[in-house]
Amino acid sequence: MQFLHSIYFLPLGRVQRNQLTEMLCLRFESEKRLALIRAWEESEKTKAENRAYKRHNAVVLWENSKKASAEAHLKRIEEKLDRNKAKCVEKMQNKVAEIHRTAEEKRAMIEAYKGEEFLEIEEKAAKFRTRGYSPKKYLPCFGS
Repeated sequence: MQFLHSIYFLPLGRVQRNQLTEMLCLRFESEKRLALIRAWEESEKTKAENRAYKRHNAVVLWENSKKASAEAHLKRIEEKLDRNKAKCVEKMQNKVAEIHRTAEEKRAMIEAYKGEEFLEIEEKAAKFRTRGYSPKKYLPCFGS
């Protein structure tokens, strides 16, 4: 509007002055409109940038949440596997201990049976000694 005040001091005719005033008003309106458009454009870009920033943050939060959930699930699975492994190890150790105990019982039975056989053999040998005859072969075909 400063331009409008200064044109009155120019040595122009009334028609030229009106045309110049009209031209300056149009130019001023055009610049005003362009300034409004630039301001609107900047405002919209800022809004779009803010929306993108919020969406980006939402994606980051979602990602972190899913990662934490997956890691917690993995930890639960690992703990369950550790518990199962411990149970299986204990079960196998018990099984090995049971096998060892059974083997010891069998060894003891074999030793007891061997002792009984030795006693029988010693009794028979004593009987043979007292009666004065030697033992007979039960399967003569295998003898020499």
